[in-house]
Amino acid sequence: MGKSQNIRVGLIGAGPRGTSVLERLLANWAATETAGRSLHIDVVDPYPAGPGHVWQPEQSRLYLMNTQSFYPTLIPEDPGLAPPLAGGSFEKWRAEQRSGDGSGLSAEERAELAALASRDFPSRALYGRYLRTTLEELLERVPAGVEIAFHRSSAVAARPLPDAAAGPAGGGFDVELDDGGRLAVDSLVLALGHLESRLNAEQRSFSEAAAELGLLYLPPAAPADVDWALVPDSEPVLVRGMGLNFFDLLGQLTEGRGGRFVAAGDGLPGKLKYLPSGREPKIIAASRRGTPYRAKAGLDGYYPKSVRLRYLTESALERFAAAGIQPGFDHDLWPLLHRDALWAYYSTLVVAEPVAVSHATDFLTALEELLRPHAHATGRWENQVNELVSHHVAASRRLDLLGLAAPLAGRSFASRKALDDAVVDYLDDDARRSSLGESDPVKMAIGALHTGRAVLKSAVADGGITDQSWVGELRGWFESFVEGLASGPPALRAEQLAALARAGVVSFVGPDPRFNVDRSRRAFQAVSAWVHDDAAQARTLIEAMSPANRVGVSDSPFLRQLLADGLVRPKMMMTAEGMPVQTSGLDVHAHPYRLVGANGSVTPGLYALGLQLSSTQWGTAIAAEARPSNGPAYKSGQRTLRDADEIARDMLGLPLQK
Repeated sequence: MGKSQNIRVGLIGAGPRGTSVLERLLANWAATETAGRSLHIDVVDPYPAGPGHVWQPEQSRLYLMNTQSFYPTLIPEDPGLAPPLAGGSFEKWRAEQRSGDGSGLSAEERAELAALASRDFPSRALYGRYLRTTLEELLERVPAGVEIAFHRSSAVAARPLPDAAAGPAGGGFDVELDDGGRLAVDSLVLALGHLESRLNAEQRSFSEAAAELGLLYLPPAAPADVDWALVPDSEPVLVRGMGLNFFDLLGQLTEGRGGRFVAAGDGLPGKLKYLPSGREPKIIAASRRGTPYRAKAGLDGYYPKSVRLRYLTESALERFAAAGIQPGFDHDLWPLLHRDALWAYYSTLVVAEPVAVSHATDFLTALEELLRPHAHATGRWENQVNELVSHHVAASRRLDLLGLAAPLAGRSFASRKALDDAVVDYLDDDARRSSLGESDPVKMAIGALHTGRAVLKSAVADGGITDQSWVGELRGWFESFVEGLASGPPALRAEQLAALARAGVVSFVGPDPRFNVDRSRRAFQAVSAWVHDDAAQARTLIEAMSPANRVGVSDSPFLRQLLADGLVRPKMMMTAEGMPVQTSGLDVHAHPYRLVGANGSVTPGLYALGLQLSSTQWGTAIAAEARPSNGPAYKSGQRTLRDADEIARDMLGLPLQK
């Protein structure tokens, strides 16, 4: 070990990311000769360690995870890392609890586990129980020489220790807590997770108008932090955003108020019927697309087994590196992924709907040739593919890939009722396609995008694409496009929303909505230019979204102090026009991820993990994947756990694993 005899480290944040670093510290310490040395770990979080803020076991069980039981893990399964001291994946824990006597579990937890299959979506509360139990198991196996102190408080400042107070290795930080406590540590990890952010100008104006006019405005927040009892029964309520938080909101304002979903029965449209309690508000939902995210396909794995990327592959990425090319997204990477999506769609279509494709064998042979990169020097390959498709595929079955994310684009509606009918048709069709799983061409095209996203996470990490491409292309258009297609809720949520719309509990505003305050009527209102009807009005406006994950607008006193003192800085990137822009995450130097200060140099002993790496890694919010597949998807699947391992080893003075 290259560190001093006595090491003190601090973890700011004790949710899954902070707990991962703790687990890796214990595993690496146990795997190393540490006789005569000591390790003290201070863990700081106002919420209980393990679940942290987001995964509290006591929250409503209506909040579901967006991954199935087989997916998430806190514990690495990489044979190249120090072996874990305890624990395993959520799926392993689920199976153990189902076969056990249920001791230590609540009645609600036992009931959920009894019905929860590997392909089902667990509640966030149950995942929080797994995190808490796994941490408890780790704490029963703390190796000799290690002491852990948990501080149920918030860090409000961290400043470099003066030389006289620094440890034998020099450096270190004085950490100030909001309860008046102080900690002296040699190194510090920021695993801050979701933070409150300052409202933007429009949000501030709505908040001020609500206070002035006696309206209710609920700003962006984690759904479990919202007091849903504030939302009045039976009154119209405007909701902005139809992403994942929207479905959390729906659950609280419908089932959470006593409503029930039942099977629709023969002769009725859709799969479900909603039986209202009479306490539901009249929810009026709006988003840029005018529709919610597409629902997930029913699959046995996280990625479709039938989708094998042919073009955006590890070998393709290696060719860029071998040629010394830093790829651009639009120019180099998207054309490869676009090819994979096209192949996934049409190769599925010829099997699922053979009557839709004439001379299917000849068509696939010709398509394969046209999709081969650089196969044709003349003409754009997309135009050639379109021409081939027009000769072989029925017009109603031709893929409009970009159009999948905007199902109402180019349409106008005579009334909001006509719009509601169109959205319900979309939801029914989407849920039907999800039920077909790998037999549906649309879901397999989306499956290729989803699989490709895992490859892209590895390809673009740590400066893998140009700044201009990151700002204007990957984050500029592709991120929202692919999230709307591949990050949607379970299909059950689409079926429930369709039932709520049929029951008159939910209606819609339309694409590209504009929000304002009608002071004369003392109400919020929303209108879409594509719907020829009066503006929707309500005395309540709910932002169905999380606070912005941007360090520059964070409302965290701790992060703001680090920024003000120059210990950290936001990552800056250059646009295609040569203009510097502040990105969402912190500037870091890899590997491990050490924070860069305002002067451009690394701040010794200061590390970051998780959401604040959003300008270096793409897709930082999802949990680590248990038993990920080989190849680039493996690299991204457990990357956060390897990041934690690198930080832990560096703090312990150990060389990084190859």
